[in-house]
Amino acid sequence: MSIHAPLILDIEGLGLTDVDRRRLAHPLTGGMILFGRNWQSRSQLTDLCADIKSIRPDLLIAVDHEGGRVQRFRTDGFTHLPPLRALGELWTQDDKGQPGSGVLKACEAATSAGFVLASELRACGVDFSFTAVLDLDHGESGVIGDRSFARDPRVVSLLARSLMHGLLQAGMANCGKHFPGHGAVKADSHVALPVDKRSLKAILADDAQPYRWLGSVLTAVMPAHVVYSKVDSRPAGFSSRWLQDILRVQLGFQGVVCTDDLSMAAARQMDGRTLSYAEAVITALQAGCDLALLCNRSVGGGAELDEVLDALAEAAVKGHWTPSEISEERRLTLFPRSAARPWDELVCSADYMQALDRLP
Repeated sequence: MSIHAPLILDIEGLGLTDVDRRRLAHPLTGGMILFGRNWQSRSQLTDLCADIKSIRPDLLIAVDHEGGRVQRFRTDGFTHLPPLRALGELWTQDDKGQPGSGVLKACEAATSAGFVLASELRACGVDFSFTAVLDLDHGESGVIGDRSFARDPRVVSLLARSLMHGLLQAGMANCGKHFPGHGAVKADSHVALPVDKRSLKAILADDAQPYRWLGSVLTAVMPAHVVYSKVDSRPAGFSSRWLQDILRVQLGFQGVVCTDDLSMAAARQMDGRTLSYAEAVITALQAGCDLALLCNRSVGGGAELDEVLDALAEAAVKGHWTPSEISEERRLTLFPRSAARPWDELVCSADYMQALDRLP
């Protein structure tokens, strides 16, 4: 069996239990995602990350850390980053007599936001953040809202490219989400399955444009828990039509495809029934995802995580899922390519202080 570690899971508390260590050591575990409940202080987070790496250096330590209302760590020195909409609003704020100066300020601020975000996380041992949001702000989606840069796909693409440049300056990869676009549906996919009834042509000409334009800089893509009913009856993350035919072939994306959280209510709805956690993970991998996120299942013992790991191993043995060396090579592209600066060195550095000054 090829080595491929597709599962990204979580832990319940501030430190690792023996059960956590066993799950993280499992060869099918590729990493873990941190939440606010795993945060107490910078020193605690730094110790936790070091402990995780002591189990397996190749475990990816990830977090949802975008700025605005989606920012897991907010105290003990972490910068309160602006929501992406605040960067989009700078776009139209030209200085007197200087047309276009707002565009330049917005791009510079986005680069600074990416640099600060990645530098602070990496100083504590975190490898990767699931950012940036590429959804367009149609004014429909409460779950997206100010997490979106703007309505215009050109503005979104240029600001996302700038933010990704800032991430890269600090050695961090990026993740565009939620493919092909979550901003035009009202339902919150955490609790219900949204349906987008637009045609493929309409979606590709609007919401999916950032994925076409950013193809050379995107490291990872996260599909939306949304059904695009005129394209496929399955949500995008379970759809080989979306992931293989459109994202890989039509748009030419060669990076990592990572599911959104498969513990969400909407995430396991397919063809009129609710999949088990294991079925959801395996179905997503079969459809073309490289990594599968299963979050918040460690709370209360985490029996579901053990069931998924066992089911994945059994599926591989029985040939229902084939571990992919290509997917594993893609997973490894999410790790930082440079050494992180320690916190005390970072916060005294000129480039970090200059980046803080450029934030809105």
